[in-house]
Amino acid sequence: MRVLIVEDEEFLAEMLAEGLRRDAIAVDVALDGAEGLRKMRFNDYDVLVLDRDLPGVHGDDVCRQVVAEEGLTRILMLTSSASVHDRVEGLGLGADDYLTKPFDYEELLARVLALGRRATPALPPVLSCAGLVLDTARRQAARDGRHLTLSRKELAVLETLMRARGSVVSGDDLIEKVWEEDTGYRTNAVRLTVSRLRAKLGDPPVIETVPGVGYRIASPAGPASRSGSRRCPGWASAPG
Repeated sequence: MRVLIVEDEEFLAEMLAEGLRRDAIAVDVALDGAEGLRKMRFNDYDVLVLDRDLPGVHGDDVCRQVVAEEGLTRILMLTSSASVHDRVEGLGLGADDYLTKPFDYEELLARVLALGRRATPALPPVLSCAGLVLDTARRQAARDGRHLTLSRKELAVLETLMRARGSVVSGDDLIEKVWEEDTGYRTNAVRLTVSRLRAKLGDPPVIETVPGVGYRIASPAGPASRSGSRRCPGWASAPG
């Protein structure tokens, strides 16, 4: 998942960004509305965390422009006003959710994760295939009952591959979803992260490299397709 925070209080913006990054979410930050719109033009975001009371380009205008483009980005609007009128007005602009300052980080995280699930075709919060189980809400993964200790980037790569449901995910797509805008050497970072993730998942391998294209989750026991790959036959919520 990739999130853009548009918040003019720099300390708050960086604090939220660091928290979300610890929870395996790629985050970019903009400190005003104009910068936020610029980043939205050049990057695809699942969720926009938008301060309503921005200087310059007001948060309401940012919201209107994002909604007018009819993309998949979901909007969580932040405001210091707790009045019902302001909440109704903010939602009327097209925001998907509304959170009043001050707020608890855990509540913001829960709302961001919920909106992120709505930004893409609906899949269960717990993904399961090829002996892998990924709880996207708790940020926990296991294989064949064995708990996996994964870094936030490894978790994010695994989630992106599992959400693709056996389709190939290119290196560029992984960069777009998992790495922040200002991360250097991101292509090498993809290769290194996938290599480490494979080592932690163990044998038999389930992450397949499609030469010149990208990566996908393939079932070790599944039948080979005409292209030689073994696509995972079932993608569903984990039992329990």
